[in-house]
Amino acid sequence: MTILCVRFQLPPASEDALPGLLGTLEEFTPVIEALPPDGALADLRGAERYFKRDVEELASLIRVRALAWHGVDCVIGAGPGPMFARMALREAAPGTTRMVPEDPCALAEFLTEQPVRALPGVGTATARTLCEYGLDSVGKVAAAPLSTLQRLTSARTGRELHEMAQGIDRSRVVPNAVSRSLAAERPFPRDELDPDLHRRALLSAAEELGSRLRALEKVCRTLTLTVRYADRSTTTRSRTLPEPTAHSSSLTDAAYRMYEALGLQRARVRGIALRAEGLDPAERASYQLTFDPVDEKVRRVEEVADRVRAKFGPRAVMPGSLVA
Repeated sequence: MTILCVRFQLPPASEDALPGLLGTLEEFTPVIEALPPDGALADLRGAERYFKRDVEELASLIRVRALAWHGVDCVIGAGPGPMFARMALREAAPGTTRMVPEDPCALAEFLTEQPVRALPGVGTATARTLCEYGLDSVGKVAAAPLSTLQRLTSARTGRELHEMAQGIDRSRVVPNAVSRSLAAERPFPRDELDPDLHRRALLSAAEELGSRLRALEKVCRTLTLTVRYADRSTTTRSRTLPEPTAHSSSLTDAAYRMYEALGLQRARVRGIALRAEGLDPAERASYQLTFDPVDEKVRRVEEVADRVRAKFGPRAVMPGSLVA
């Protein structure tokens, strides 16, 4: 058991804390893959022998140091590969470590009991398609013929589903760095089912990100949406923008498209977060001329609104739907 999947329980508007928390993981291994906004994968091969501790003890040390040095608790899933570690994390209670046994029989039993949505990379649309044909658990997917899975999804997706359901994990921990980013989070006071309020939260977050990016004279290349549900699970989607931008209308449109692609139906949402990633200086960004008078008008209004907000505060000018 050599892979940890860690999710730090960060408070709202604390996007700058992740690099320091990754430094805590680097005390144990250099092979760390950041999973913004609040997670990471860590490969502990060699660390057990070096520190003369098993994975459960190392996970406990990581939790203690994150609490002592940063005041942040974490949830940890541990398994023989990244796939199993991610799946274990889904079952871990706050402030605990969920260990997946390495024994082949125990691994097979663990997989069989999992819902198909627990497989990494299986989104809402794929899970819905599989469930319509009765393939609602990993055990049922493992028993289905490869050709059936490929007909229901695609040749590549079907092959990947078949391998993962059989316990074949080809994923690896790829070391990377936390990309330069800004985040805006909108928690709800209670579990929220109303899609209109979800969209208002997206609009508010996109407006905040756009204003902050323009104040810093930055543009972003990628927008990431994270939806947190009542059962503490999350869905994260990223979209590379057609061109680097700091304009709130472009960020809002991208956020709406990602939200609509999730196909949520009466989902109990606890919070929504947007993250602007891949920041670059605005002066280096290219802008495709559209000769659209409406687009030009929106940009001019945005410039005036920024000057008003700088003088009278962030709530001086805002979209009408957010005033209430």
